[in-house]
Amino acid sequence: MRIALLGGTGDIGEGLALRWAFHTDHEVIIGSRDPEKARAKADEYETELSSRGRDVKVNGFTNEMAADRASVVVLAVPPYHVSDTVEAVSDSLSEGDVLVTPAAGIKRDDDGFHYHPPKAGSVTALVADAAPDDIPVVGAFHNLSAGRLADLDADLGIDTLLVADDPDAKETVRLLADGIDGLRPLDAGGLANASEIEALTPLLINVAQNNEGMHDLGIEFK
Repeated sequence: MRIALLGGTGDIGEGLALRWAFHTDHEVIIGSRDPEKARAKADEYETELSSRGRDVKVNGFTNEMAADRASVVVLAVPPYHVSDTVEAVSDSLSEGDVLVTPAAGIKRDDDGFHYHPPKAGSVTALVADAAPDDIPVVGAFHNLSAGRLADLDADLGIDTLLVADDPDAKETVRLLADGIDGLRPLDAGGLANASEIEALTPLLINVAQNNEGMHDLGIEFK
């Protein structure tokens, strides 16, 4: 399967790119508004993987070209860029493609980080509103520590919650998540449940910042 990580030069994009390229045989494509930046990051990821005995090709393109080449498109961009990114790549999406969003609306003040959803109710709902009608949206990978994900020496041992209204799209993303060693995908229902999941992200950041030794905090449900 070909996976395009739009905004794959950022923290969560890096972590997912390295994990999929290291643990699976899926083809990873890096997207960016700047194609040179995408290619440079793709080269960095290849070098890191090669140092660990994985000789795989990672390609970098503009977001539009990356989306055109993939069947699963991950919006690894900040929440305030998701609508613009979906609009920019909508003509590159085809029937059968799956759009994945891991973003959560967050604001910060003197007391810490707080959930800050858009008017749509969640970033996942915002993506669903912006996506073409025939492209299913899956919310996933919201509550993962980017640093822990990108550290291939780190054992994950954590869960990720999936929400979608399309069962086939959800199953596709479940299989992709399950392919990452130590990451367990759990079904959290439909897209209407996305806000509960996204709201966990600022909570985890606050706990991580206020407790020693919890910098790369994750969730495991038992």
